[in-house]
Amino acid sequence: MSTRHDFARALLDPELPCPAGLVAWNGSNPARRFQVYRNNVLVALVDALASNFVVTHELVGEAFFRAMAAVHVRAHPPRSPVLACYGADFPAFIASFIPAAGLPYLADVARLEYLRAVACHAADVSPVGEGALAAQLADEGGLPGLRFALHPSLAVLPSRFAVVSLWAAHQGVGDLAAVVPDVAETALVLRTGLEVEVIEIPPASGVFIAALQSGRPLGRAAEEATALGAGFDLAATLGLLLQKSAITTLHPSRSTP
Repeated sequence: MSTRHDFARALLDPELPCPAGLVAWNGSNPARRFQVYRNNVLVALVDALASNFVVTHELVGEAFFRAMAAVHVRAHPPRSPVLACYGADFPAFIASFIPAAGLPYLADVARLEYLRAVACHAADVSPVGEGALAAQLADEGGLPGLRFALHPSLAVLPSRFAVVSLWAAHQGVGDLAAVVPDVAETALVLRTGLEVEVIEIPPASGVFIAALQSGRPLGRAAEEATALGAGFDLAATLGLLLQKSAITTLHPSRSTP
């Protein structure tokens, strides 16, 4: 009698035989019915990846994407019955997938798409009140040690490639033919209300926001961004976070560890 583990392995490996002990209710060949079921599962999981990575799909075309996705599905089956965010391992897989080596930006485009999927399903958290924020910003002595909690949907993606421009061109924003893929861009991904936004930000702003997100205080995050030497604009970056309701909690502290 086969175990559930045997069944799961055989389901995603076409080289394995039909698990022992299977029977069909109508007496038909269980191996043939299992093969149909195996094909349906593979198609469904490839379809889920195609839905979550639309631009990645468009960049390589239908045949290439489905062949690549099928290899990934067999190596990285879903760990949850909820497929809306299936594909956490897909960008890293693409980066190591030799047939995709001619498109070095493809993995980062996939990373951007996955961050959008995660942002879409992130928890709703109310932004910090304007009064509380104004009071903390007015306390100049406490500013360097002030820590921020940012919206759960927020993510920063620094890339060596033009991921924002490539993604935007596939949404009808800008001309895809005019995009130079080898130009580095940093993406800010976050959900404002029901809309997931992808915004290109300066690299230093990305370093600053990522530092805040990791728990570092305002002063240290600003130092890290300034050290990048790219003309970091603290006021503009904080203004963007405020405009997008991305700051959810403030943790004042007069000490900067």
